Amino acid sequence: MTETESLDGAVCVVAGGGHGLGEAAAHELAAQGAHVVVNDLGAAVDGTGSDASVPEAVASDIRDAGGTAIAHHGDVADFADAEALIDDAVSEFGRVDFVCNFAGILRDGMAHKHSEADWSAVIETNLTGQFAPLRAAAAHWREAAADAGEDGFDRQRSYLAVSGGAARGSLGQANYAAAKAGVLGMIRTVSNELVRSHVRVNALVPNGYTRMTETVPEEHRPYTREEMPPEKVAPLVAYLASEAAEDITGCTLYAGGDRVGVFADPRMEAVGVSPDGWTLDSLTEHFREDVADDVDLSRTETYL
Repeated sequence: MTETESLDGAVCVVAGGGHGLGEAAAHELAAQGAHVVVNDLGAAVDGTGSDASVPEAVASDIRDAGGTAIAHHGDVADFADAEALIDDAVSEFGRVDFVCNFAGILRDGMAHKHSEADWSAVIETNLTGQFAPLRAAAAHWREAAADAGEDGFDRQRSYLAVSGGAARGSLGQANYAAAKAGVLGMIRTVSNELVRSHVRVNALVPNGYTRMTETVPEEHRPYTREEMPPEKVAPLVAYLASEAAEDITGCTLYAGGDRVGVFADPRMEAVGVSPDGWTLDSLTEHFREDVADDVDLSRTETYL
């Protein structure tokens, strides 16, 4: 990075930083000079259990490599824990510049077989678990921006929520897909709410080999760790934390393997107008051939 883009001294919080993509991001941010707060509950892929040694191990590895890091053991889907995460970062380092959130769990199954517990747990961790720390960070940043006066922040602050390709639809993952799609609506909304406070809010759709990949039977896994290492996602995370990403906000971005990209927001593909309003008969007569003439209306295979 150039001097302008440096993360030296930036305070970066990595939720879900104990494994996989989050762990890789924590190491990359630290290698670029950031002070890192590694948060993780230390749960299994299905969200059960808790182990404080998980975030501490990553923070310890960063310190052993010459970086600066502390561990935070907590559940970001718990609003009190999420507030404590931001408060602890401020208490330790005096500020928070960037929060990225990789926390997530899986409890897969066909929709007609989902239990209430499996639905609720995945929504709670993957959607509420994105909103709770965003709310805590937003409250801190709005207050800090007001305290900064007319000159404002010395640099824009940034929140990066992790969504996923499942937001477009994923067989056997109705709960996970719903949560990941919800993240996209959330960031588009909150990015508008925080733009005047000089805070960027974006979503990342990452693609890399993780513990979640290993829940897929080996013969059906889409790639190996060597083909899609989680470390290749981390540079885009560091870029979005840096001043080089100034004014990039409200976007859904992609990183995986050797590719990075930007997703289009949902937009209307076709429209038809009936001056007197539509009826069942007029829709039956005109919808397919006139309104949606060039639009594929049978999309199931696209998402599977």
